[in-house]
Amino acid sequence: RLLVQGITGKEGSFQTQKCIEYGTNVVAGVTPGRGGETAEGVPVFDTVAEAVAKTSANCALIFVPAPFAADAVLEAVYAEMPEVICITEGVPTMDMVRVRRFIQGSGITVIGPNCPGVITPGEARVGIMPGYVFQKGNVGVISRSGTLVYEGVAQLSARGIGQSTCVGIGGDPVVGTTQVEALRMFARVLVGAGDPGNEFPVLGRELFLLGDGVGVEFEQLGQTLGLFTGAQAGDDELDAEPVQAGLFGDGFHAAEHAQRGARAVEHGHGLGREPVLEFLHD
Repeated sequence: RLLVQGITGKEGSFQTQKCIEYGTNVVAGVTPGRGGETAEGVPVFDTVAEAVAKTSANCALIFVPAPFAADAVLEAVYAEMPEVICITEGVPTMDMVRVRRFIQGSGITVIGPNCPGVITPGEARVGIMPGYVFQKGNVGVISRSGTLVYEGVAQLSARGIGQSTCVGIGGDPVVGTTQVEALRMFARVLVGAGDPGNEFPVLGRELFLLGDGVGVEFEQLGQTLGLFTGAQAGDDELDAEPVQAGLFGDGFHAAEHAQRGARAVEHGHGLGREPVLEFLHD
């Protein structure tokens, strides 16, 4: 039950229409001072709290200008919205530090900012992802880069591999949910219900954006299917990239994955040419 903050703006109204067309259940919009109106056939309220009380919305999608985006996130959090997804680009870093501190330990999930959102193919689209490139399956996709989500999904789909849920966590220095935290969410689905809806997480990233902690998390999960990398890079960066790729795997020694990354570059599938989905399981 989706609520869209900033629904009356150009981007908010356009993307709300696309979400509805995809099949997402959009129940409310919020724009201060516009309460009582409708946008894209959706009732508009002045505050998130009012919208939640009247529609029982349980997920917020935010298209609010950057100077006010963090306050929009906090408004949704104050209304005890369990899921908040902020698309807005250019949110000040210190604003997000404040948000991160506030939601710590609350159990509320914030995705973004500067992200493409979340999509469960064939069920719901919450964000700006082009729904037609996705197909239903059992592979979870996590990415800092919005564009790499689409490119990675295209390569998965070309191999006949469908996706369960795809999450763009955002590329800003401080985001509501990190890649490690997103991986843990997929892991809870794997072990919680006995239904392997997300069997193989695939990580999409841009060059040098990940730390060792993510690699350790991958080793503990033991479920990683692949690593998707893409960037324009100089020779020095190309030399370093296979070592980064070696951080990820399913319990094998990191050097084995470093060698696989090196082979991908040698064969022309690596950085500086086109993005590559390197499968870490044989």
